[in-house]
This record gives sequence, C-alpha cells and structure tokens, in this order.
Amino acid sequence: MTTHKTFENIKNLLKKHNQEHILVFWEELNPAQKQHLLTQIEELDFSKINSWVANVVEKYTSIKIGDDFRPAGHYSFAPADAEQKRKYVKAIELGKLYISAGKVAALVVAGGQGTRLGFDGPKGNFPISPVENKTLFQLFAETIAAVSKKYQSVCPWYIMTSPFNHAETLEIFRKNGYYGLNEKDVFIFEQGTLPNFSLDGKILLADKADIACSPDGHGGSFKALYRTGALEDMKKRGIELITYWQVDNPLVKLFDPLFIGLHVLDGAEMSSKALIKTGPKEKIGNFCLIDNKVNVVEYSDWPDELAEKRNVDGSLVFALGSIAIHIINVSFVEKFNTKGFSLPLHRAVKKIPHIDYEGNPVELAEPNGIKLESFIFDALPLASKSIILQTKRSEEFAPAKNATGVDSVEVTQRMMIDRAAYWLEAAGVAVPKNSDGTVDCLLEIAPSFALEKEDIKAKLNQIPEIKPKDKIYLA
Repeated sequence: MTTHKTFENIKNLLKKHNQEHILVFWEELNPAQKQHLLTQIEELDFSKINSWVANVVEKYTSIKIGDDFRPAGHYSFAPADAEQKRKYVKAIELGKLYISAGKVAALVVAGGQGTRLGFDGPKGNFPISPVENKTLFQLFAETIAAVSKKYQSVCPWYIMTSPFNHAETLEIFRKNGYYGLNEKDVFIFEQGTLPNFSLDGKILLADKADIACSPDGHGGSFKALYRTGALEDMKKRGIELITYWQVDNPLVKLFDPLFIGLHVLDGAEMSSKALIKTGPKEKIGNFCLIDNKVNVVEYSDWPDELAEKRNVDGSLVFALGSIAIHIINVSFVEKFNTKGFSLPLHRAVKKIPHIDYEGNPVELAEPNGIKLESFIFDALPLASKSIILQTKRSEEFAPAKNATGVDSVEVTQRMMIDRAAYWLEAAGVAVPKNSDGTVDCLLEIAPSFALEKEDIKAKLNQIPEIKPKDKIYLA
C-alpha cells in the first residue's frame, strides 16, 4: 500500500497541476480501490500534462506551415527511365534477400473495435473475404505463412491491441490456433493510454476510482514496442525492418521486395507508400515537405488553399495521399525511445462517458470532452531519411471502415474481387463481365495460391473455367 508520505506527495502533485479533483471521492474508496487509483495517477506523465492542457485541450491550432513547404518527391510504381529500372531490379533483389534472411517483421495496429462496421468485437476479427468469409486476421496470417514459405524464412508477426480488445484478441488467436502460424512467432502486445479531459482541461473520471482514458493512437506503437519487450524480441531475432499497416486494409502487400529494397538502398529510417488522391478533399493524410523533411498533414488540418492548388495541367500540386503503410527500421524505433523523442498530440472532441463531482454519470447529449492521440506518420520528419513509393489503389488500398458508403465493406469486397479478376486476366484467364464492365462472379484468391499477379501463371492448370455468377475460391 502507498505510504502516507507518498500519498501526500501525490496530492500535492495533483494540486500543482490543477488536477486535485481526481481524489474527490478518496474517503469513499476501499483500500483496493485507493491503490488502483493511485497506480493510475502515478502512470500519468505530469511533465507534459500542463502543456497538453494549454496547447492541445484548451486551445488548438492546426499545422504551422513554414516558408520551405512544397510537394514531396516520390518513386512511382513503375520506373521512370532505364536508370531507375536498373535501380528497381536491384531493389527487388535486395528486398527478397532481406525477407529470405528473416530480417523483416510484420506489425499491424489492431486496437480498434468493429463498431462502425456494425460488428461486436475486434475489427481484425471481422469477416471480409468475398467467398470464404475469412476474417482480416486470418487473411493476414495466411499471407505471412505464404511469404514465409515462399522465401523459406520466418516472418514474425507483431499485433498491437488496445485495452478495449487485448484479452479478446488473445482469445481469438488461441481459439483459432494462431491460424496455423507458430505461436512463438506471434507477439500480441497492448498499446498505452492517455487521459481524457474536460473542455476546460480537467482529467475526467470514469468512476470514483478510475481515470477516464483512451488508447494513445497508432503513434503509440513506437513506445509500446519498446515498453512491452516486442522490440527486444525483434532484436534477438535479427529483425532490422518492420513492415507496418492498419488492420482494416485487406489488400495491403505485407512484404513488398521493391519497397523494402528502395528503403534500404536509399538509407531511409522510415518510409511510406502513397497513392494519388481521388480529389482535393479525400479523407487521407497529405504528403508534403516541410523544411526539407517528409511530413504527412491530416486531411482535417489541411488548408483549403493547399488542397485545391493545381498544376498547369490541372492536376493537384499536393496529390500524394498517405495510406498508413510504412517500412520502419528497428534501430529507428529504438532511437526514438532512448533519445527522448516524442510525437505531437492530436485532439478529438468526443462524447466521453464520465462522472461529475457528485459521482453521477454525465448525460452525453453532445461532445463533452477531449481525447488525445498520436499519429505514427508524425515520426516521419524525425527520420534522417524517408522515401515515398507510389502504389496503385486497386492493388493495395481498400480499407473497410464503414458499414455503408465510402470505405465500406461492400466497396472493400468489390475491390478484392476486382483485383483477383485483374490478376487472372493478366495471366490470360477469361473472367465474365457485366455490360458495364463489372465482374459478374465472386472471386477469391487465397494468399497460399498467389501473393501477386505474377504467381498466377504457374498455376493456370489449377484454375477452372469461370462462368457468370460463379463463386470461385482458389487456394
């Protein structure tokens, strides 16, 4: 139990930071509740709370754009000339060598719930594949298994959960036998949290002995990797690079030799994939250079005049959008944690369940508090070098974020079918189409069958004739 002297220190610390209300119900708590609350208080970062309140909670200014602000350069998905073609060939071979040598690990951030999909449970457990109804977790696991087999190596998988779904995610993997992967090669760890604040800067209480907290965002992965021992596990395995993605995107190419190779050849510490935005206001981050460093500016912070800025040919000046796919050096994550780096916090005004100072639940008629989170792309300008590789939306970006509309499950499944059709047609397989050009069947290609379209040609004898309305699953 915390000593009286320690308690007095904590009490004074809270008063110093205008948060003494956290102890308002102290006399009503039993010994276990008191210890629980004190433990939470001790985990708060008081060196930063005043700054958060002053600069993020009570007032919030969007990005500050310096004088040296311009579009970021990038590699295209196809080489621009003969010299670059030679570099791409070299990069692909280097990338394959890194995968074969077991130097690349997979990291998915999977702390979200499937609420917006109308699904009860971790988003990674949402069934998404168009024929077999495989979950996101299963698709990624099968991809990692197929990559490991193809390159005769072990590709360990690191999965970051949140306090909301950590225990359930562990149980899902146990129940499904880790989807055929070796349990020792799957490292499931939990991200940290940040306190929720009232609009006037007070830390909210979820109940009399609990501080209201929320996950600290995908940017929290840098600290969580270090804190949970995941980074140490990577180092013991000889992992040098991390391939990073978010759990809602089933089209992602998890181990891309070209991306890995270009990253290594250019001596980058953290790199990104990008695509050309559908329009100036698409809800994805915007790549740019600020003071000669690669940055991503969130769409909600992106000024209209920059969003609409056009080149002479009518194309967007800032056309590159971020799709949350990165290559990150293990040494960069370690340096981040040992050199005192930190990421800026972003705010979101939300309806936050909490109690008032009488202990009564507050009705949530409208947004009443501030959640703070960090974004992983804010680590980009901290890297000594960062490259961007443009990819094709149809090949690698179909996030399932909503039940209907934009980025919906229906759109994701349609894009999965369209990509399968494209791969088959590229190998000379006839795919039935409707009069409007849409695919007239359900197609699903298992990762064990093909990881990319070039893998199809070697298996043409395993592909049946495809007729209209067929359901075809290739595994």
